[in-house]
Amino acid sequence: MTEKKALVLVVEDEPKLAQVLIDYLTANDYATHWISDGRDVAKFYSEHAKADQPDLVLLDLMLPGRDGLDVCKDLRRISQVPIIMITARVEEIDRLIGLEIGADDYICKPFSPREVMARVKAILRRIPHGDQGIKTTGLTHFPQLQLDEARFEARYHDQLLELTPAEFRLLKTLADAPGRVFQRDQLINHVYDDQRIITDRTIDSHIKNLRKKMAVVAPEDVIRSIYGVGYKLEL
Repeated sequence: MTEKKALVLVVEDEPKLAQVLIDYLTANDYATHWISDGRDVAKFYSEHAKADQPDLVLLDLMLPGRDGLDVCKDLRRISQVPIIMITARVEEIDRLIGLEIGADDYICKPFSPREVMARVKAILRRIPHGDQGIKTTGLTHFPQLQLDEARFEARYHDQLLELTPAEFRLLKTLADAPGRVFQRDQLINHVYDDQRIITDRTIDSHIKNLRKKMAVVAPEDVIRSIYGVGYKLEL
């Protein structure tokens, strides 16, 4: 049986740019679907069964109908699909806002389509797809925290945490060495392994989101900040 191709949803209102992305994705053996209006993203999800929903979303920030930040928020209410935001805004505050609302990555225009493909591949190769989901390696288990890397599943006090891929990798890194203090640059290397330039504040944003999600389940803060150094997990 032929393995189903990973589906990338391209949300971009510039037809020429969207076509370039689609051409490169197709050449790299990905299935694609194009949406040009932000209002149509939620509709697409409502009309497709979970098995037919995207494996990754390339999301432009400036969209007609509903902008990319609002679309990202909409998606995070219903899905933990990896999201790469694409935008002409280069200010750090815009990058951090995108990450804090749940985007996994951020790339600024103008960009090389090859760089976008590298980011897509880097994210998708970490996520089980097709028959890969039956693997049972990469387990981390504590009484209150269980992580299954093969399924990208995190359970905290027996409750499923809805984590983005970046948040899961960050938690897995901390949990694999409880009590160890990780510097921010060490965490960057574990979360983003494609040598891109990421600021320390990116990791801080992911940690902030991770703490919020865990605090909903239990009030104790098990991710400790070590001033001037980084973070550690205490279980």
